[in-house]
Amino acid sequence: MSSITSSVIFKNIFSTPEVSSIWSDRTRTANYLRFEDSLAHVQADLGIIPQDAALEINRFCCDVDNIDFDELREETEKVGYPVLGLVKQIVRHVNAIKPGLGEWAHYGATTQDVTDTATVLQLRSTLDLVSASLDIIINHLRAHAKAHASTPMAARSNLQQAVPMTFGFKLARLLATFERHKQRLQQLTPRLLVLEFGGAAGTLASLPAEKAIQCQAALAEQLGLSTPEIAWHTERDRFAELGGFFALLTGTCAKFALDVKLLMQTEIGEVSEPFYEHRGSSSTMPQKRNPISCAYISAITTSVRQHANALYEAMVADHERSTGPWEVEWIALPEICMLTCAALKHTAELVAGLEVHPEAMERNLRTTKGGIVSEAVMMGLAPKMGRQVAHDLVYGLCQRSVQEGRPLLELLCADEGLVSAGLGKEELERLCDPANYLGLSVEMVRRVVGQE
Repeated sequence: MSSITSSVIFKNIFSTPEVSSIWSDRTRTANYLRFEDSLAHVQADLGIIPQDAALEINRFCCDVDNIDFDELREETEKVGYPVLGLVKQIVRHVNAIKPGLGEWAHYGATTQDVTDTATVLQLRSTLDLVSASLDIIINHLRAHAKAHASTPMAARSNLQQAVPMTFGFKLARLLATFERHKQRLQQLTPRLLVLEFGGAAGTLASLPAEKAIQCQAALAEQLGLSTPEIAWHTERDRFAELGGFFALLTGTCAKFALDVKLLMQTEIGEVSEPFYEHRGSSSTMPQKRNPISCAYISAITTSVRQHANALYEAMVADHERSTGPWEVEWIALPEICMLTCAALKHTAELVAGLEVHPEAMERNLRTTKGGIVSEAVMMGLAPKMGRQVAHDLVYGLCQRSVQEGRPLLELLCADEGLVSAGLGKEELERLCDPANYLGLSVEMVRRVVGQE
């Protein structure tokens, strides 16, 4: 394999067939041809080039199979960029039909115009996949959050049990985050889907002045992109912003994967990854059910963050056309797009088939023998004896509970001070029930999922 995303064995784990196709040589070259075809079309309409030239350019550019990829590879190795080699093939083919007609191809454009615009077209297709995956994740999270809005579980702080909450509350927090990512995607998309067409230094000097802006606008419309306010050959914030967004998005996937891994530990067992035969099996320990999807998500998102950093580095481009930073994007963008789509695929599958074990959540709420409701007891006693006094009392009883292995409720009921304060067993039992100290978990879930 040349990379993990091109491996016959690993490619559908660290990429998906759909996004791999988008970032293939074939699709990239097809987008180059689409640019050249659209450019010829609008320039012919504006009278910049002859109509018969545009017609023959279209006949060649409409089919990527017309490209000799071996020749294109050799030319790219020689020149350093694939566009010139592609233009040479267009020119040669059209000139063979009528000498001189092919010279109108690529008229007024430069290599980076074609390359950047083709990349934007690839990113548009990639974002369609990202948006679809986000919708799947959001819909499944909403369903889980509703189903478990009132399912009690232990919240964890510093990996220790904190206070009770609900599993729906945990998932609703994740849902709200993915909803924000959906908003971010909608906000950045118009900034990203912008044509690059300015010629050598971005000034459109090679076109008739009275038609240059009109040509640029028509080309953008033809490709379904926005017209740039000015050339952006060495202003790379658009791609860097996308890299940052992918780092944020997959970071959320990784946070969820981490929580699932921790909750899947044998001693906790509150959730499980989706199961099918031999999923997560060990080669030597038959009882194992490893968190495979979570492991992949964690590994993938680490690489996404590294590629995002590379895209920030690529912003530091010299003058009007750069020497090196631009090519960093050729390495980082395909990888970050494929890895991000893979992370979203694994996350969508994980959320869709997540197995939830409420009985384990209930069991774990009891493991501290009442320690998890110590705050509830403290706050219940505070109006009667003062918060700090209540804190110190409950703290001491919690220490005894741990040392003596006795339930906190038993120690509370035996405390003479509490008895003399008129606190009966019924009231103390109420305070010690985790289900009575869920705060506004259920209400907050409903607020997030839009359920009255």
